[in-house]
Amino acid sequence: PQKTSFHRSQTLGYKNGYAFSRLPTVGIGRERLYVNQLSQAELDELSNTRPTLTYGQTKPAPPSGFIPAHVAFDKKILKFDAYFQEDVPLSTEEHYRFRQVCIYYYLEDDSMTVIEPFVQNCGFRQGKLMRRHRVPKNDQGDHYHWKDLNRGMNITMYGRTYRIVDCDPFTQTFLESQGIELNPPEKMVFDPYIETRRMPMRKYITPSDFDEFKQFLTYDKQVLRFYAMWDDTNNMFGENRPYVIHYYLADDTVEVREVHKPNDGRDPFPVLIRRQRLPKTFVEKTKTFPSCVMEISDQEVLEWYTAKDFAVGKSTTLLGREFFIYDCDEFTRNFYRDKFGITDFQPVEIKKKPPEEVPQIIPPYNGYGFLEDSLQNCYSLFPKPPRKDIIKMLENDHKVLRYQVALESPDPVDRKRRFILSYFLSNDMISIYEPPVRNSGIIGGKYLRKTRVAKPGSTTENPVYYGPSDLTIGSTIEVFGHRFIITDADEYVLNYMESNAESFPPATLQSMRDRLRPQQVVEETAKRDVPAQGTSTQELDGLIARVQEELKLHNYLDNRSIREALLRCDKDDSGFLNKAKFLSVCDSLNVPTSAVLVNKLIDLCSCGDDKINYHDFLRAFPS
Repeated sequence: PQKTSFHRSQTLGYKNGYAFSRLPTVGIGRERLYVNQLSQAELDELSNTRPTLTYGQTKPAPPSGFIPAHVAFDKKILKFDAYFQEDVPLSTEEHYRFRQVCIYYYLEDDSMTVIEPFVQNCGFRQGKLMRRHRVPKNDQGDHYHWKDLNRGMNITMYGRTYRIVDCDPFTQTFLESQGIELNPPEKMVFDPYIETRRMPMRKYITPSDFDEFKQFLTYDKQVLRFYAMWDDTNNMFGENRPYVIHYYLADDTVEVREVHKPNDGRDPFPVLIRRQRLPKTFVEKTKTFPSCVMEISDQEVLEWYTAKDFAVGKSTTLLGREFFIYDCDEFTRNFYRDKFGITDFQPVEIKKKPPEEVPQIIPPYNGYGFLEDSLQNCYSLFPKPPRKDIIKMLENDHKVLRYQVALESPDPVDRKRRFILSYFLSNDMISIYEPPVRNSGIIGGKYLRKTRVAKPGSTTENPVYYGPSDLTIGSTIEVFGHRFIITDADEYVLNYMESNAESFPPATLQSMRDRLRPQQVVEETAKRDVPAQGTSTQELDGLIARVQEELKLHNYLDNRSIREALLRCDKDDSGFLNKAKFLSVCDSLNVPTSAVLVNKLIDLCSCGDDKINYHDFLRAFPS
């Protein structure tokens, strides 16, 4: 594990240009080897050998020096100037082309390469035309040698014929030293088309009395500055945008720069019109003259913009845009006062047009989410949640008013469905739950999640929601297209209304009292539990227990409704009902009177042939 080097020792070396092998002295991990060392006999022989003291041993003659070819000719290159002719079939201006190249011959490995110097805007690929390698001379496998190269000769490489015209001084000296007689140099041939492009076009310019150089020296770094406004309010999303117009006196050029303000909502482009000479009047164009050109020359323009064309309080059209100049700087005022004698530089006050008030149209509510939460998307790009009444939520936390409601529907099956409506006082939300009824064919559960329900006829701008005062016995509420009738409420609703009587109408409170009073009477009478005459109490209690076990299978029965219906039929509060009326009430409430145990309970609660003590019967239906 302590070893760090695992390579084998080098056993091959060069000395005076010759390769020789040597024995390794260290092994893997650089451990010294004693196997390849001198033997003891060889060491003894060396110790007994004494040097010659007088003249010494004769020294052998040193071997002749050997220099490899890659060392002798390293970085020695023969350079030849040449050219070749190339056809141009798809051009009307030239039919052939002369391309100048440089042929390099590397003496160290007899390789060659061809490189074409770069010519600006030549239109074709240049640079290395042939990579460095040994170039084949013929089909017999011979390669080009430096002895095959000379001035004034043609050389063919890969089907392309090059004409060698000259070489550099090193190449000439080297070839002459090797006994090669060089041909006289030739002139390099230039491409005629490129030469015509290099020739400047002849221009006939009439000399003018105006001296541009004198203007430059006189007005250098002197700029007239005007403050202008571009009115673009007539177009969609247009506005008044401020600009600064610079007029350079040195060369009569104009520049228009934008004025940016913090949070103006625009990209920071500083220049609207770059510095250039702007045309004022154009020459009358013919119908065949193109309307869009790359550059405008003096032949297309009659008059250019000058310093006389800019004045405070006037409009100027620059490249199709009308700029109104309303002010200028102090240097501009002094220039116009001295040059043109103008003294009126009263700045013009720019009045901004008041923006048109666009009425905000609230789109109709689509039914997704809460109305207040969805309405925030119409007021802001980044909507904020609506504010909540924290005090109301803390005071009415966990306070829920529960009502029993029935669905108003033409379908008789839906009319029998009963729901529990819960009103949450903390946030004025309503939820509806349907208790599951066995073998009814309807899956019970959550019918409406917690949400705020608006009254019919309320608008999105001014919604009116249901409140506790709107929930009275017998009233109808509409919940998203479904109508429900309130049939009952729990005692907490009455207690809450009586404790907050100032918040509810008297009619609502009275209707709740009239509805819940019979239930209180039922609870009081249920405590009496008076058994039927002539019946054993133990026998009646045992039968009632057995009936309750059987009625667990009929979980659709509403014990409270049965108790209230029987108490409502007993108008004189005697505790006895007619048997026929009793059976008709039980059939209307789906009480299984045909069951054996229930029929036996009815017989035990009977007093004679026509009367039934319904208080004993109601003990089998606890509230």
